[in-house]
Amino acid sequence: MDNTPPDASANSPLAAEPLTRTVLEIDSYAANLGWDRPAQLFALVDTVRLRSEEPGLAERLELDETAGDGLTPIEQDELPPGVPLDEFLATIAWPDAVAGCALTVERLMLPPAAETAVPDGLDEAALNRWVTEHPERQEVRLTVAVLRDGQRESAVRLRAKDSETEVLTGPDLVPGLAEALSATFAD
Repeated sequence: MDNTPPDASANSPLAAEPLTRTVLEIDSYAANLGWDRPAQLFALVDTVRLRSEEPGLAERLELDETAGDGLTPIEQDELPPGVPLDEFLATIAWPDAVAGCALTVERLMLPPAAETAVPDGLDEAALNRWVTEHPERQEVRLTVAVLRDGQRESAVRLRAKDSETEVLTGPDLVPGLAEALSATFAD
């Protein structure tokens, strides 16, 4: 899927919806950092509101009037090492100024046929070893974003096809992670 017009830079993905553009922007940012990185969490804020309420921050982020009226991702501190992602996400509460959040995380993915062949009775360490050694495994980077109003978007990039034009997007690609991120906005 080609997300960029022929004459556009990698920083201006072709997408109609602001959330899709934001997910692709975060995916591109993560791609520029390379693979084998820890998960990254982002607060998503309304760009117009950010320029109005936090002009100093907007200036540091180079968000002038040409920045548009979409969402601005703001990278958060590194996730604590050794804490399972689901446990960490359960501890997050966002202030009202945050319109949404996004997460990038790298994982190994198996095709559906391989998933049905998982041996029974494996503990977590043995299952991880089995997946890591499986010949059909694919390394992927998942970027998932959710908004307070329930909107969702995801981007999936295969390491084997690490290109801006090969990123798959859609709202329901990583439903479990989207649910976990949405729960960070629960009252």
